[in-house]
Amino acid sequence: MSGFDFDNHPDESREDRRRGRGAVIIVLATLLVLLLVVVLVLVGPIKNLLGGSNTDYTGAGTGTVTVVVHDGDGASAIGDTLASDGVVRSSSAFVSAAAANPRSRGIAPGTYRLHHHMQASLAVALLLKPSSRVDFPVTITEGMTAASIVAKIASKTPITPTALQAALKQPKSLGLPSYAHGHVEGFLFPATYDIQPGETASDVLKAMVTRFDQALVQDHVVAGAKQLGMSVYAVVTLASIVQHEALLLPDFPKIAEVFLNRLHANMPLGSDATELYILGPNHGPLTSADLNLNSPYNTRHNLGLPPTPIDSPGDAALNAVIHHANSQYLYFVTIDKAGHTAYATTLDRFNQLVTESQANGVS
Repeated sequence: MSGFDFDNHPDESREDRRRGRGAVIIVLATLLVLLLVVVLVLVGPIKNLLGGSNTDYTGAGTGTVTVVVHDGDGASAIGDTLASDGVVRSSSAFVSAAAANPRSRGIAPGTYRLHHHMQASLAVALLLKPSSRVDFPVTITEGMTAASIVAKIASKTPITPTALQAALKQPKSLGLPSYAHGHVEGFLFPATYDIQPGETASDVLKAMVTRFDQALVQDHVVAGAKQLGMSVYAVVTLASIVQHEALLLPDFPKIAEVFLNRLHANMPLGSDATELYILGPNHGPLTSADLNLNSPYNTRHNLGLPPTPIDSPGDAALNAVIHHANSQYLYFVTIDKAGHTAYATTLDRFNQLVTESQANGVS
């Protein structure tokens, strides 16, 4: 028999078709549920990674995480670090918590001990807590000598004075420039250093010399020295004297000019600071006997610069030498207790200023 067999179990064929459609619907529904689960699982971490979620952990967290806040990091950068290290749930949660705490602007660069899965506001509070620091911030101020720098580091870190002194006796390991001839004075740049646990005396001092090298580039000292017809070492030495003699920033380039004028005129520098470097920081005012001190650092009796820098000059002092004032002054004197300086081109006028200074109670 040809053609279609309409009598071949019609009811059974329709039932099969209904069962087939039902199975397809079940499979599609199952796939849809699985896809929804995958989306729900992945969307949170993806949003956190992109900083797009304000969700937050609750509580103080668990365990220990060591986190570094770098110089110049704002709330967003700190939040990115904390989220990446598993401290907070998202960067945006930390940014929101920081915005709600005005003190968050005081979060300093350094290494901190925090916890896993912390509530963002508690992470902010812990970053503001001094006891959370695991490094040792040490601030070296302009004008400090190598001896005072060693004492400061030893007082603020576990590094001993003996270890620091031993490192100073190995100048090659510190990366000193060849023209320093092994003299570290003047090359430990003033700045704040975050000394990490386990760092050695050599590590710390080398970092200060490296920072000095950066200052030379930043302040264009090499090119400036060439323009002055001076060596870089001479510029650093003169800057160290300016650093000690000048009290107010506007006077730095003027005092540098006085010393440069004296050098060009073949006059002694006549700096008290160079003698006090040899006599010590606690010596007090110079006496008449001190003025006759037989030392290359006595710049009243010896022409030219002293043999080494006398302290660590900062950017202002280095710049003052390179970008000195333009004047004919050969003398200066601190005129009042506020630190203002007066200048003179003649010895007679200088003596008048000294009398005025003494009348103002300046020794």
